[in-house]
Amino acid sequence: MKEFEHLMSVWQGQPSADKLSVDDVLKQVKKGIRGITNKLYWGIVAMIVLILGAFIITFFFAFRSTATTIGILIILVTMLLYLSLIVRHYHILNKHDLTQNPSDYLDTLKDYQKNRTKVIGWFYYVFMLLISTGLALYFIEVLENAPTYFKIITYGSTIIWFLFITFYLKPRMFKNEEEKLNLMIDRLIRLQEQFD
Repeated sequence: MKEFEHLMSVWQGQPSADKLSVDDVLKQVKKGIRGITNKLYWGIVAMIVLILGAFIITFFFAFRSTATTIGILIILVTMLLYLSLIVRHYHILNKHDLTQNPSDYLDTLKDYQKNRTKVIGWFYYVFMLLISTGLALYFIEVLENAPTYFKIITYGSTIIWFLFITFYLKPRMFKNEEEKLNLMIDRLIRLQEQFD
């Protein structure tokens, strides 16, 4: 009998599973998604401005070299591809209402996360390669009459900037966003299990 009472006291002393408040989880997930969609929205706005700038440069400035025009067109096409990608991601996150059907929303978030991880992995490097190629072609004519030290500084700083973005900034930014998505998905899964 003592063993049973001891077993009961140990069992009752176990911490109870935390119950999640539906309102709190929904508010946190909405806030997290709003943060991601705001970043995507301002990315869309910035990309549209950059595309307009590249368009103006391409079609309203006279360049002697076709390499320069090809370089700007490569940059323009690359930015259009990136714009279509972030608009697609923006629409995926905005098209569902979390409060209407949380399980569908959870599936949407999981699909978004898988798709984003897969696409960002290969697309980012293609993006950087095309932008680098476009800039190299653009700089041929633009830096044609520049002194050698200026060419070295320009090309060197561009290469250093791309390396910094690729190997330092990109992993941290995407890891941060991935952690936020994982947290939101985890909260929704826990909330769903709570009602199952």
